[in-house]
Amino acid sequence: MSEFRHIVRKWVKPEDLNQHGALFGGRLLQWVDEEAAIVAVSQLGTIDVVTRHMSAIDFAARADRGDLLELEYRVERFGRTSIVLSCRVENAVTGQEVLTLEQIVFVAVDAEGHPVAHGRTEATPGTERLRGE
Repeated sequence: MSEFRHIVRKWVKPEDLNQHGALFGGRLLQWVDEEAAIVAVSQLGTIDVVTRHMSAIDFAARADRGDLLELEYRVERFGRTSIVLSCRVENAVTGQEVLTLEQIVFVAVDAEGHPVAHGRTEATPGTERLRGE
């Protein structure tokens, strides 16, 4: 595992709530997947990536309206055509774990959607790969 970390924070707003007044799990997974895709794109240097796999989803605690959540991503490893990330979601104020995903796998694909080698082996802290630097 590299030392790379990517952190994003999200407010839980009224439109994010389910019928029980807690954060809708699907909304949290949308946030997790979308930001993970941004990490994968910046690491692989291509926008042509697809989500291939997410490990078991086990919500550890609920999040309520007004909570500030912190989503922390790490690069676990690079494969020939893939990148494996992990994500921990916690309440930024209390530190309580809300959700942890051990593996989120993205695959680089060609124009037809077939896996393609990306040539990356180490994480980079910025977006220079997208700019071709």
